[in-house]
Amino acid sequence: MSVAVVTGSAGLIGSEAVRHFAGLGLDVVGVDNDMRARFFGPEASTAWNVDRLSADLGRSYTHQDVDIRDRDALAAVFRKYGRDIAVVIHTAAQPSHDWAARDPYTDFDINAGGTLNVLQNVREHCTDAPLIHCSTNKVYGDRPNSLPMVEEETRWEIARGHRYRAGITEDMSIDACLHSVFGASKVAADVMVQEYGRYFGLRTACFRGGTLTGPGHSATELHGFLAYVMRCAMEQRTYRLIGHKGKQVRDAIHSHDVVAAFEAFFRAPRSGEVYNLGGGRHSNVSNLEAIALAERISGNAMTVEHVDTARAGDHIWWISSNARFEQHYPEWRLTYDVPLIMNEIHEANADRWLPAR
Repeated sequence: MSVAVVTGSAGLIGSEAVRHFAGLGLDVVGVDNDMRARFFGPEASTAWNVDRLSADLGRSYTHQDVDIRDRDALAAVFRKYGRDIAVVIHTAAQPSHDWAARDPYTDFDINAGGTLNVLQNVREHCTDAPLIHCSTNKVYGDRPNSLPMVEEETRWEIARGHRYRAGITEDMSIDACLHSVFGASKVAADVMVQEYGRYFGLRTACFRGGTLTGPGHSATELHGFLAYVMRCAMEQRTYRLIGHKGKQVRDAIHSHDVVAAFEAFFRAPRSGEVYNLGGGRHSNVSNLEAIALAERISGNAMTVEHVDTARAGDHIWWISSNARFEQHYPEWRLTYDVPLIMNEIHEANADRWLPAR
């Protein structure tokens, strides 16, 4: 028996990883206690995804309602499967800047402490299993905002000829900049994952994601950019456009392309690696451009409320360079762009996201 352990298994990337690795023939053990409902309220609950995974995958999927902060409960899961664990995919996290500022203890205990708990269990129970960690581009803090920007009609762009024009690489410094409390807790987790690779020899990788997206997102205002724009268009909600004139740019990568990268690393793991991972120049969009696309796809005009003050540390422009990962894993390629992603989100939620009566 070969087992994949997936933390955050009911979330966007976690659930995609569950399906993907079950499709490779592994038995999947999901660890998820629906903290998303506590973070963002009942509409953001991932319970629906647990039900869907269990129904679709049957005996291939075993769900564990375990909090990654609970060392004893998490250790029991790892002890049970032991050396049968072939890969660990760690996606569980507290994902919101705003929420982290309100409750820094919980944020750090989940993002940093929970990651340490996962790492130590890999070290003790399945040392040969690759550990794939969902990090974030927020580990770079607001450093990207120091790049030379040019304002265009619908977006900010980096100056032509700049060395990051094709995308930001892993050599960008994470020091002496504003991270937000969330960004700082993710830095701690990211560095610890690297250290368990370099110091203890575990086969670990930090994937510093841009905007990770797809139809499996339980979209809410504070997390799930493209899915939430589409939800507002479909449900006729007011969308709050916060800061930077709505011209801030994000690269967007579909959850399918993310887990395809995870599979590539699983098949040829390395130790202590760091990869930026996003849509790059192939798949990126500003808030204004995403709103226009959501209106076109849904056929609904959106109500938009402009908020002048930007969120602290919010990126004005982020486009990832995937060059390092592509150099190590040349068979991997992006298959989705923003229009494909948003059309799929619309189609997948046509029976769920309806205007309030």
